[in-house]
Amino acid sequence: MKRVKTGIIGCGKGAHLHAKALQNLPESDFTAVYSRNFATAKAFSKEYQVKAYATIEEMATVGGVEAVIVCTPHPAHAEVTIKAAEAGMHVLVEKPLASSLRDCDVMINTAKAKGVLLGTVCQRRFYPSSMRLKEAINLGKIGRPILGTVSMLGWRDEAYYTSDPWRGSWDGEGGGVLVNQAPHQLDLLQWYLGPIDELFGYWENLNHPYIEVEDTAVAVIKFKNGALGNIVVSNSQTPALYGKVHVHGQNGASLGVQTDGGQMFIAGMTGISEPPFNDLWTIPGEEHLLEKWKKQDAAFFETIDPTVYFHERQIEDFLRAILDGGKPLIDGEEGRRTVEIFTALYRSQRDKKPITFPLLPEDSDDYDGRKIRLRD
Repeated sequence: MKRVKTGIIGCGKGAHLHAKALQNLPESDFTAVYSRNFATAKAFSKEYQVKAYATIEEMATVGGVEAVIVCTPHPAHAEVTIKAAEAGMHVLVEKPLASSLRDCDVMINTAKAKGVLLGTVCQRRFYPSSMRLKEAINLGKIGRPILGTVSMLGWRDEAYYTSDPWRGSWDGEGGGVLVNQAPHQLDLLQWYLGPIDELFGYWENLNHPYIEVEDTAVAVIKFKNGALGNIVVSNSQTPALYGKVHVHGQNGASLGVQTDGGQMFIAGMTGISEPPFNDLWTIPGEEHLLEKWKKQDAAFFETIDPTVYFHERQIEDFLRAILDGGKPLIDGEEGRRTVEIFTALYRSQRDKKPITFPLLPEDSDDYDGRKIRLRD
């Protein structure tokens, strides 16, 4: 089998999951790592028996690396992605694609100009329970989707925010629950219901006084197909409760997936405590499948390392697209849609009005309304 020479940019906690996945996949020849701190890259390279490089360009020109995974803090995604793409490497970026639409657009345009693939990590799409929803919608089993909801009620404590110096600040993280924890569920919502027409929302920091960014956000959505939606995401409930995405159809049938339950997964810090499962399924004649699938998915969950396995599935999809000349399931344009959603929510609170899609980058330096509180 032909393999893709792969590398990693950024050596934080999440990079270890990607390193293990790259080592496991037959499509991958994992050979290289880069970090702004060369000593960190050297330590990481020794652990995984790969070569550390002093620059991103050297990964391509000296190491012959063909594809990289970006695992830096969110605001740094654009700079390293652009360098990698300009060096001729395909780039898969940890979620979100970037923390601003301006960064997204430069990344997408650079990848197109250089003829390389750009993708975004949203491995929860590859959960069997998530895939079932998409298949049922595509087959018309619920008619036209008319209502979609995201409910993600989690918890992050002070120890989490002090575990890395970039966490909890606008400059270091780019945002709070919307930018870091909720992108997976936001991605699923737009994947299931399609393009958004308008969004109105609010965000707030309710019980984390030691950080700058939001810990809670809510929004109402009108989709271009006429469907309505609702988003409620929070890091303010202890113990953490769940992350759910539900879709209701014009024929009255309803579908749901619980992507996260109990203690929320934190890359490099905790595991996945509960298997994802379909928690709602009322398609006539298929109601009995719910319990069967739940048992089936729970049994499968026990046979894998879920923190690595679903990253493997997404990276495999990306590498197969490179090898076959195809398109990955979650490309740069798909990743931009999630950034567009949380950008609209920030702007909506700032402007005190609904935000109409599509959104363009702003010239303002207030970070789409995120830094208003700091100025006040």
